[in-house]
Amino acid sequence: MAAVAQCVRGALRPRLPLLSVALRTSPRLLCAATQQKNTGQNLEEDQSQGQNEQKVEPSSAEKLLAEEKAKLEEQLKEVTEKYKRALADAENVRQRSQKLVEEAKLYGIQSFCKDLLEVADILEKATESVPKEEIKDENPHLKSLYEGLVMTEMQIQKVFKKHGLLRLNPVGAKFDPYEHEALFHTAAEGQEPGTIALVSKIGYKLHGRTLRPALVGVVKDA
Repeated sequence: MAAVAQCVRGALRPRLPLLSVALRTSPRLLCAATQQKNTGQNLEEDQSQGQNEQKVEPSSAEKLLAEEKAKLEEQLKEVTEKYKRALADAENVRQRSQKLVEEAKLYGIQSFCKDLLEVADILEKATESVPKEEIKDENPHLKSLYEGLVMTEMQIQKVFKKHGLLRLNPVGAKFDPYEHEALFHTAAEGQEPGTIALVSKIGYKLHGRTLRPALVGVVKDA
């Protein structure tokens, strides 16, 4: 009973006098009300603590999601860079392959042209060996033979030109080691040193590339 009375007095202190009088008649009711109040406060504290825990849990989950998002973005960036590099490599391979195909089309006849150059050299020597003073109407056979050789040489040069094969006859030009091959040096009046004074053998270029350098004699320094 003493505990009940103490509980009643603690509950009556902040209350109005009328409420205190009413509660003195039923102290057990007052103690039960106090216990219910304390229980309600404990429940509110538990609920507040639970809400705080629920608030903490989403923040940690959001942190994990953010980290996972950053990792995925980094992986996406790496994959995109690899994809771009692969595309660039594929384009380079395609361009190189296309260039090789074009060069094969242009220079695939290179060995064949070299063999034909020997034929052209023989025709040129044949026409040069015929004495010009003997080419007269009095010598119709020789004249016809010479004219046939000249026409054949002209025709073969047309065929060469059609396929991109051009003659190199660089008399008077500056010596170029990529197009000419110096056989000897000679003195020549009125010509600058380093120029070509004599062509021993005609050279040829195939689509701008030297197929056979011209064999030349170069003017030496005085």
